[in-house]
Amino acid sequence: MEIRFAMERDVAGILALLRQVGQVHHEGRPDLFRDKACKYGASQILTMLNDPQNPIFIAAREEKVLGYAFCKMQSHPEDPVLTNVESLYIDDLCVDEACRGQGVGKALYETVCRYAKSRKCYNVTLNVWSCNEVAMAFYEKMGLKPQKVGMEFILE
Repeated sequence: MEIRFAMERDVAGILALLRQVGQVHHEGRPDLFRDKACKYGASQILTMLNDPQNPIFIAAREEKVLGYAFCKMQSHPEDPVLTNVESLYIDDLCVDEACRGQGVGKALYETVCRYAKSRKCYNVTLNVWSCNEVAMAFYEKMGLKPQKVGMEFILE
């Protein structure tokens, strides 16, 4: 298995995994997430491939995309409250359901952390839906701790 920056040839594999993530979210919160949704389209992914502020990493074996991590560089230079630290935000991380439990997610996450360190980031952040207990357990195993908690009250 290799972990590398995504390339144009990886787009179809990334789209297939985006559909898997979309389905997990839909099954967990059908009131919020559409059935068979895909967060990004091929043209959006192709644009991100050339944007150093939005790196995409993939795990691949013999040209098959096993997982991905969409990332975004973030800072708050004009914020009156937050300090201006550089963060690497994991916008989306997915491992093919057929490959889970084989170290793919850990390898992707460790690569993201090394990349963040090389860019002199202060931290790596992400959001996870509470209905995705498998992802929450994975991130806790990787050493992540809650930074903030989003709460809701559904109005009926």
